[in-house]
Amino acid sequence: MRHNPGFLKLVEKAKEQIYECRIQDVKSRMEQEETFVLIDVREDHECAKGRIKGAIHKGRGILERDIEDDIPNKDAEIILYCGGGYRSALAAANLQEMGYTHVLSMDGGFRAWKEAGYPLEDDMP
Repeated sequence: MRHNPGFLKLVEKAKEQIYECRIQDVKSRMEQEETFVLIDVREDHECAKGRIKGAIHKGRGILERDIEDDIPNKDAEIILYCGGGYRSALAAANLQEMGYTHVLSMDGGFRAWKEAGYPLEDDMP
C-alpha cells in the first residue's frame, strides 16, 4: 500500500514518542502467558478477514472514545496493532497522551504476523 507523505510524516513523529515491539516479542509474551491486552485497531472490514488470536477489536474510529471504559487501569500493559504498524503508532501516541503508561505498537502489524504464520483467531464473529 502506498501512503501519502503527510500521513508518513505524522507516523514518523508519533514513532519518536512511542515504544514499539516486534511480532516475535508479542508471540513470546503470549507463549509465556504474560498479562497484556492486545488490541486490533484496524477497520471492521479488515478485521473481518482475520485477526490475531486473543486480540480484541477496537477500530481507530472508537478506540480513544471507548478505551477508558474498556481499560480503566492506565497502567495496564497494552499492545496495539494495525495492518502494518502505522495506525497503531498513531493510536499508541494518543493513548499515551490520555495517560496510559504501558502502551506498545507492534511493528509490522497484522501483515507481518500473518506472513510469519503465527496464530490467528479461528472463529471470527
